[in-house]
Amino acid sequence: MRVVVMYKEQTDYARQVIEYIADFKRQTGHDLETMNPESPAGIDFTQVYDIMELPTMIALSDDGVMQNTWSGLPLPTISEVSYYIQ
Repeated sequence: MRVVVMYKEQTDYARQVIEYIADFKRQTGHDLETMNPESPAGIDFTQVYDIMELPTMIALSDDGVMQNTWSGLPLPTISEVSYYIQ
């Protein structure tokens, strides 16, 4: 499984997301995949998974099936997200 964090840099929430990603790495030893919604891959990704709000975290199975999604602030707890990485 993988978790993708969709957010834009240069926004008021970006610092919270960056700190969350660093805390997640420190606590779990795993990296979260990040994606810019304005990149070509990000545009396709937002359309496929119907992402309407940023920041969004989406947990995907190995075959791309959405398992869970968290949109907006506050960000989910690290334990909630780490379940999908283990």
